[in-house]
Amino acid sequence: MAEMVSREVRRGAGSAGAADTVVLDYRDRFLRRKRLTTAAGAALLVDLPETVSLEDGDGLLLADGRHVVVAAAAEPLLEVAAAPEALARLAWHIGNRHTPAEIGEGRILVQRDHVIEDMLSRLGADTRHVHAPFRPEGGAYGHGRTHGHHHGGAGDDPHG
Repeated sequence: MAEMVSREVRRGAGSAGAADTVVLDYRDRFLRRKRLTTAAGAALLVDLPETVSLEDGDGLLLADGRHVVVAAAAEPLLEVAAAPEALARLAWHIGNRHTPAEIGEGRILVQRDHVIEDMLSRLGADTRHVHAPFRPEGGAYGHGRTHGHHHGGAGDDPHG
């Protein structure tokens, strides 16, 4: 089978009309140019104009108009739970460390990290190890990852 090539992302494309699926963890969903293998074993070259953060359900557009849907892979995570008022405080501490977090009803999911786990336990969190897809919040500055965001006009370097 010939290699499929994608040079464009279709946000929220879903599985309807999808040619195939590619299952990627959080780290691997941040890409610009990479060779991937689909669930059916086909080769897929992603060659985007800029680095993007792909989300579960996005589509990598193919030349024939179909797309390969992106699915979030299950990965090792830490589930953080507490009473609502305590959970809000824990969320502040997680955010203060610029740690990607998936906010759900009555829980927060973060990637496993023994330092963060120890901090949260010391702050009174109930934690447990889980294996699930990770879909963290995109941040206040737009779609995608929270780091590398832009604060101002042309030439503004927020971290330099």
